[in-house]
Amino acid sequence: MQTTGLTVRKRIATLFFLFTLGFILLGSRVFWVQFVRGAELSEKALQNRMRDVPVESKRGIIYDRNGRELAISVSADSVYAIPAEVCRSGRQREIAQKLSQLLSMDEDKLYNRLTRVSSFEWVQRQIDPSISKKIRDMDMPGIGLTEESRRYYPKGTLASHVLGISGIDNTGLEGIDYYYNDLVGGTKGRIIIEHDAVNRPIPEATHKFIPPVDGANLILTIDETIQYITERELDKVFQERKAKSAAAIIMDPATGEILALASRPTYNPNNFSDFPTSNRRNFAINDVYEPGSTMKITTAAMAMEAGTVNAESRFFCPGYIKVGVETIGCPDRKPHGSQTFAQTIEKSCNVAFVQIGLKLGMDNYFKYLTDFGFGKATGIDLPGEPSGIIANKKNAQQIDLATMAMGQTNAVTPIQLITAVAAVANEGNMMKPHLVKQVVDNKGKVIKEYKPQLVKKVISPGIAKELCVMLEGEVTNGTGRNAYLEGYRVAGKTGTAQKVGPDGRYMSNEHVASFIGFAPSKSPRLIGIVVVDAPKGYPYYGGWVAAPAFKEIINDSFHYLEIPRYNSAEIEKTKEKADKVVVPDVVNLPLSEALSLINSRGLKVKVNGSGNIVWQQTPLAHTRLDKGAQIIIEMSPLEPAEGGEITIPDLRGKSMKEVAKILTDLGLHLVPEGYGLAYEQSPIAGKIVSNGSVIKVKFQPIGE
Repeated sequence: MQTTGLTVRKRIATLFFLFTLGFILLGSRVFWVQFVRGAELSEKALQNRMRDVPVESKRGIIYDRNGRELAISVSADSVYAIPAEVCRSGRQREIAQKLSQLLSMDEDKLYNRLTRVSSFEWVQRQIDPSISKKIRDMDMPGIGLTEESRRYYPKGTLASHVLGISGIDNTGLEGIDYYYNDLVGGTKGRIIIEHDAVNRPIPEATHKFIPPVDGANLILTIDETIQYITERELDKVFQERKAKSAAAIIMDPATGEILALASRPTYNPNNFSDFPTSNRRNFAINDVYEPGSTMKITTAAMAMEAGTVNAESRFFCPGYIKVGVETIGCPDRKPHGSQTFAQTIEKSCNVAFVQIGLKLGMDNYFKYLTDFGFGKATGIDLPGEPSGIIANKKNAQQIDLATMAMGQTNAVTPIQLITAVAAVANEGNMMKPHLVKQVVDNKGKVIKEYKPQLVKKVISPGIAKELCVMLEGEVTNGTGRNAYLEGYRVAGKTGTAQKVGPDGRYMSNEHVASFIGFAPSKSPRLIGIVVVDAPKGYPYYGGWVAAPAFKEIINDSFHYLEIPRYNSAEIEKTKEKADKVVVPDVVNLPLSEALSLINSRGLKVKVNGSGNIVWQQTPLAHTRLDKGAQIIIEMSPLEPAEGGEITIPDLRGKSMKEVAKILTDLGLHLVPEGYGLAYEQSPIAGKIVSNGSVIKVKFQPIGE
């Protein structure tokens, strides 16, 4: 059959239409790929051709205030793999076997990593230099080495809770390294190499090295020497007393600069994984505790500023006080009698401070509590600082006000308490505590400087100075005598707080012993706090446990800072100006020593009895008298006559050697039980026994 022209034309039209439709579809696809998704696909193609090896930056150096290195970065090789190149070599199993032996890795897991569908895989980070040399010599396809940096702490455990730790990916995880990670961490670099479709480097193609930017350096307020002194003394008390934890902070009260900060237990940041995680907890910053009598400093400041009490105020202590249905007592319900306000601080009288708190009132107390910074973080540049715990004012009762005034109910951190008391030492000005002085670049140019920052003026300078004098009396004549430093005026306060148990009740067998003080008291250079959680042994009081550590820290720090001692003539001149003098404690002292001590205070002595050991004195120790007043001391004979009577002295708190000497001098026989310090005796002090009698004394080790 013959094809007509019409049929031919129809076929041509159909073909034309189909070609046109195909062209339109193809053009649309080209437009879609080229223009709509062009940038995205180009980026994917580039990623497919490029091999990107990261180059870590070096973290900045951390210096102490005098330019001594505390944390540096050192180079270390890390092993990486390009799985595509490993697979193309056909030696996957061989490479996995060799590397697993060198790097002590599981061969099958390593094989799976080397054959993964990815452009880059870390094999092992920061390996030993000897191993990296062997890997280079093997020249395995797809396996490479790149230089990374890791943190190294040349001083080991020193200031570990301040410096913190840095992870394997060069990121700060704790401490200063974490807090200032953005400044110290720097910016990563890269090595970029272009490959063809079969993973061969393309000659004269893109080869880029984007150098890393090293982190900035930090200059801390920490003084390495004072930090060492602080940690040495903290170690002593922590280990001897087998405490659960301990902390110490030394600060410049005028600037808020932290010169030393330490917590125990500790760890070595170079190999922190070898220590329990709990060792990295910073007790000085992260933990709260009921401060006990150290809190009486702020209570006294509040009451004086509010005009509730003054230096002439007097209080009577019968040994206990009732607040509602509750009874609050001084230690052992020992009455202090009539006393001045200064004496209540020296004797740490709970009854007087309950009276002061109740007289101050709920509104005033909570106002000043907030002013002193309790219940909120200080803002120190370390992570994990809590706000502390204070009672809810809406629900607070009179008994809560009474216990808060003497240092219970509320919980604080050591950094909060030292910041608050530093305001008293600094004429009422509260400074923000801080650990970094300057941020500098690698050329030594200062990028940022952290200057002293006034938070608030809490009390007036006059009140602050008056309270400093009273706190000096606490160290000279009161419970803080073990912090006394010859040639320096030291002010401070002891604290012995019961701990709250799991059942919410106070435990009788666990305490927190603490001491906070500053020196010289008239123009303080340093303020320090020592807190010891659950010290074992007797005595467990802050004056026995924490005060001696504070004394040694301040003594050696002043020697290092070359702060001169007051000359003795000036001290004597100051003493002569005093209206009252404090009666010293001379019980158990030899006669010559007792006479010397009493006469040095400008007091007269009447001696009753014959012998060489004082067993009783009237008035009692720590009483304030006018100069020239008379002290009566009762003597026990050194060598009593046969069948003679002897009064037993108080032996508690003395070592076995001291007890043995005292009893031998009195002609008595010692029957010891245990070892350490005396905590119980039979018969008790004051009993009269005959010459040659046996005295049983129980001793308890400091470490138990």
